[in-house]
Amino acid sequence: MITKITVLAIYVAILFLIGILASRRVKSMSDYYLGGKKMGFWAVAFSARATGESGWLLIGLTGMGAIAGYSGYWVVAGELLGVFISWQFMAKRFKKRSDEYKAITIPDYLQSHFKSSTNTLRILSASVLVVFVVIYVASQMDVTGIAFESMLGIDYRIGVLVGFSIVLIYIFIGGFVAAVWSDMFQGILMFFGLVLLPIVVWFSMDHGAGITEGLNAIDPTLTQIMGRSNDGWMNLFTILGFSMIGLGFLGSPQVYVRFMSIKSEHEIDKGKWVALIFTLLTDAAAVTIGILGRIYFTQAGQDPESILGTGGEDVLSMVTNEFLPTILVAIFIAIVLSAIMSTIDSLLILASSAITRDFYQKIFRPDLKDEDLTKFSRLVTIGMAMVALGIAVLLYFLYPDRKIFWIMIFGWSGIAATFCPVIILSLFWKGYTEKGAIASMITGFFSVILFKFVVSEIEGIGAYFVELDVLAPSFALAMIVGYIVSKVFPNKRLEKDQIEIIE
Repeated sequence: MITKITVLAIYVAILFLIGILASRRVKSMSDYYLGGKKMGFWAVAFSARATGESGWLLIGLTGMGAIAGYSGYWVVAGELLGVFISWQFMAKRFKKRSDEYKAITIPDYLQSHFKSSTNTLRILSASVLVVFVVIYVASQMDVTGIAFESMLGIDYRIGVLVGFSIVLIYIFIGGFVAAVWSDMFQGILMFFGLVLLPIVVWFSMDHGAGITEGLNAIDPTLTQIMGRSNDGWMNLFTILGFSMIGLGFLGSPQVYVRFMSIKSEHEIDKGKWVALIFTLLTDAAAVTIGILGRIYFTQAGQDPESILGTGGEDVLSMVTNEFLPTILVAIFIAIVLSAIMSTIDSLLILASSAITRDFYQKIFRPDLKDEDLTKFSRLVTIGMAMVALGIAVLLYFLYPDRKIFWIMIFGWSGIAATFCPVIILSLFWKGYTEKGAIASMITGFFSVILFKFVVSEIEGIGAYFVELDVLAPSFALAMIVGYIVSKVFPNKRLEKDQIEIIE
């Protein structure tokens, strides 16, 4: 235990040092929320991936690999495709336009893009950000408690408070720069930890049978890459549910503010390869760790969740404790915390910017200058963190059998379904209007709730939508409604320009 605590103390000390160094660059609200738009590609790429992956990569996806077997690799394929499309086709366009608009936040970008004369779009987008970001941060804090309990034997509630305090202190000091720099440090830890662990486990296991043979001995459906059900439609919906998780990278604010912060469009070309390699190797490694844990710890006929935890969430801690010496277990605990905190810090900064910039400054106090809001920004960050902490504790007491993977995906999906269709259409379709954007956001927001709590309960089709989950159908509906509303209520200025061109 002393070794583990010592390693964690060193890890925390590094984060605090990063926060102190970053604080020297915070002289304005732009610095606090975007690092002055001077971030390099290594930092942005690692930060974007660490933020996008979060604690679900180590706790959720390893557990998914243990429960789903080979079909879990569809998550890897979907995420890889989403990251590629985002960096290859969207990042430069978004960076160029956000710079032209001098945008600091996503609502800033939307307000400027649509030349909005009202605050409706800004209020809507900022409100949705606050709601789903707080849910997502709460789920990350929940994982922090689970990680402390399963890997250190420390009470869940103490673990939540410790993790909460650590991340709050360094982002309170250094803002976005601290978040990105710490994300890079934590992303490197995640990368090497995840990639090396399945190699160590494989060479430590009995090689009497290969991976496929080992899974077949437990349950032959675990090796069916196209799904484990006898129902072909169920398998299709399962595959789509896994692979469509990657849609969230096509415009999620916590990822796209990093494109705002990068110092030039040229840096995006370099960062793309870093992001793709990181995604491929870490996601594949996470699923593989879960599969190896399933082979090692369970036998045919056993309920895996009774051994590996709900949703397989204990598999990572069981693997590390079984195959690694104490010092490496301690480092892996730091890696798990890295995955969690790299998302918490980014999301808190995002929610804080929505309240400070988009509500307080732009709507209630437009007379205030950016430099006058830095202190207020920090106070708002604390407030958001406190709310998320309260929700995390409620989740623990009210839903003891909750599945971490899907709680995180719900928060992730809510943000993605609300913002991704709007970002995509605003970048690639000139006919997209402010009313269309508002319709898209409202549809995406409520569709996530509709599919999660209503459609999934419908007899007959509900089970299919449980496997599909909420992101893909909500995303599609938001795109369709945005297109229809933009056609019904076209941009009058654009129509006038087109008539003049024809004449």
